Amino acid sequence: MRLVFAGTPEVAVPSLDAIAASDHELVGVVTRPDAPAGRGRKLVASPVAQRAEELGVPVLKPDHPRDPEFQEQLRALRPDCCPVVAYGALLPQSALDIPPHGWVNLHFSCLPAWRGAAPVQHAIWAGDEVTGATTFRIVKAMDAGPTFGVMTERIRPTDTAGDLLARLAEGGAGLLVATLDGIADGSLVAREQPEDGVSVAPKILVEDAEVDWTEPAVAVDRRIRACTPGPGAWTTHAGERLKVGPVSIEEGTRLEPGVLEVRKNAVLVGTSTDAVRLGEVKAFGKKQMGAADWARGVRLESGTRLGA
Repeated sequence: MRLVFAGTPEVAVPSLDAIAASDHELVGVVTRPDAPAGRGRKLVASPVAQRAEELGVPVLKPDHPRDPEFQEQLRALRPDCCPVVAYGALLPQSALDIPPHGWVNLHFSCLPAWRGAAPVQHAIWAGDEVTGATTFRIVKAMDAGPTFGVMTERIRPTDTAGDLLARLAEGGAGLLVATLDGIADGSLVAREQPEDGVSVAPKILVEDAEVDWTEPAVAVDRRIRACTPGPGAWTTHAGERLKVGPVSIEEGTRLEPGVLEVRKNAVLVGTSTDAVRLGEVKAFGKKQMGAADWARGVRLESGTRLGA
């Protein structure tokens, strides 16, 4: 099939590479416009755009896929199907209607669970033991289209959202190509999603990532891992924001919620159950460092409290 791939962030690159290496003909790539990045806020092309240029594939960067000029460019490419991974813009029906086989999305959950922008983060936060990736045909309703295929992946006890998403991106790339193969030879038919089991995974905002030390240690651990690397879990110390990396639970050690116990090579924080051991932290205006190094640098004492 003639394919136009749509995607934007790094997580979409494995699928782009897999499609480029497949028997299908990759005739174009659609991605979000260049965006400001870094200290100088210079405009930088998306990871997908950069990789597409390396592959020598034409790149389209519409401000919005409803733009008539973009849709004319897409029609001119004559795609049979448009595979999608984390493109980042809503597709109007006029664009969805262009390829005969529609737009086929790779979504990082086992649909109908965790429809929305942050399925991997919500799966970790909820304590799910298994998640996965699903290919489906895009329809107007969010992540509600008929599905083609699914893969599963165990969530490991120490997984951050970044760890898990990286594995799903690699495994999902193979699923997406297999789905396109099945569409091309007619062996794969999309099936409507069940009405039961629907859950929603909205984008996690910075304010959602504030650690609540009055929660049980297990919940604190899940929130922090779910918000790593983005938007980044945080708490406050001395009135300033302190970013917090993944923690480990110190079973049998009890402290008041938010209260610190400073040891020679460790910093513990109380929760409503067991204390947790801080991993790496990042104070405002400072580099990321181990919690014990941070404690020595600010001359932290046991009994100090984190958070409000």
